[in-house]
Amino acid sequence: MYILFDIGGTKTRIASSEDLRTFVKVVKFDTPPLYIDGIKAVIAGVKEVLDGNKVSSIAGGIRGPLNHEKTGIVSETKLCDWVGRNIVEDLRMEFDTDIFLENDTAMVGLGEVVFGAGKDHNIVAYHTVSTGVGGARFVGGHIDVSSVGFEPGHQILDIDRTLLGPTIPPTLENLVSGTALEKRRGVKPYEIAQDDSVWDELALQLAYGLKNTIVYWSPDAIVLGGSMVIGDPRIPLEMIKNHTEEVLDGLLPCPIILDATLKDEGGLYGAMALLKDKLDII
Repeated sequence: MYILFDIGGTKTRIASSEDLRTFVKVVKFDTPPLYIDGIKAVIAGVKEVLDGNKVSSIAGGIRGPLNHEKTGIVSETKLCDWVGRNIVEDLRMEFDTDIFLENDTAMVGLGEVVFGAGKDHNIVAYHTVSTGVGGARFVGGHIDVSSVGFEPGHQILDIDRTLLGPTIPPTLENLVSGTALEKRRGVKPYEIAQDDSVWDELALQLAYGLKNTIVYWSPDAIVLGGSMVIGDPRIPLEMIKNHTEEVLDGLLPCPIILDATLKDEGGLYGAMALLKDKLDII
């Protein structure tokens, strides 16, 4: 039995799979902010989905950038107490099997590349736009190599600070994330009507970020996920496509831009894809 997990800043999901094509027995719980509580909850969740079966291998994603060894996270704004902990070793001590850890956004993107919207494309950029903005690049169905991971949400866009002012870092994340929109409007994004002009403004701002993605990563396709893009209301896909074409202004062809399709289970699909790759299972 293979174990899949997705540790997010709000929720953790754990599932089991027999064939690495489908998964069953998903358990979900609030992610504990304290590591000691969190690792105990993860271990208990793994045992629950194993249901007495023997574990073969475990893979999953966690919020935050990973250390070079990919055993834990090196920085985080929400799961602060998880920083510097050896998650892989703590799980290995309990289950005595191979453990594979990746950034949660990269894992969701991998799920979309192998099982979801990006599966028919060779070079894929995945971006999630929700409370924050993240993303990763994928080549040939694999997470692209990197030194410390990918953080496209931290690219600088509002260079003269005319939009965000002098005190807020002028990043893509601080322009288009749900957290940023809530701070500007004083209401949750889902409380803003779909016909409000802010959704078109966000589409334009996101398009400038996607232009950078296109000129740096040269993808065949861009897959967009997260509540700000696939939620209701949302930044409309057609607006994103149109504005991206506009800001590219003929410099490069605009790749196909797609909605993510795996919703909240993308990280579990990504864990299956990672295990198939690591274990060389066709």
